Amino acid sequence: MAERAGAVTFKGSPMTLVGDELKVGAALPSFTLTGQDMGDITNADYAGKVLVLSVVPSLDTPVCAIQTKAFHQKAADLSNDLGLLTVSLDLPFAAKRFCAAEGIESAKTGSAYKHHCFGETFGVMIKELGLFCRAVFVVGKDGKITHAQYVGEVAEEPNYDTVMEAAKAALN
Repeated sequence: MAERAGAVTFKGSPMTLVGDELKVGAALPSFTLTGQDMGDITNADYAGKVLVLSVVPSLDTPVCAIQTKAFHQKAADLSNDLGLLTVSLDLPFAAKRFCAAEGIESAKTGSAYKHHCFGETFGVMIKELGLFCRAVFVVGKDGKITHAQYVGEVAEEPNYDTVMEAAKAALN
């Protein structure tokens, strides 16, 4: 498995990402995650839709909470053809509690706690921490990645405007 030393930093310290970097134009890799109801979520659930995959280290951290709420708010009025999925290693129970506490019960979250290959397949696993880095992928209706952002400093927010512009363009 590929390792990308220094691909991101965490509070200024260089970190190694495990897995290849996903690039624009590549096909969305197959994935299976666990939803808040303990059922499987797969890429097939979003076939024919535009998908924003928002990857976070943990919903129980301030920046991850901000990111999850921001994307939920920004995507709320876009289109029924847009899927938004926040992915972390948090247990489904914790994700459900977080969404209820934040008033975003309709937010979709996927946990990789059971299906561990997501982190390596998407190149987001931080070797030193055993957590995901912060990343966002936009996938077009054709299943191809139209935007990929691995946030350089894990403690910083992604570029919401760029992500939402990519999502809107993919919807057209």
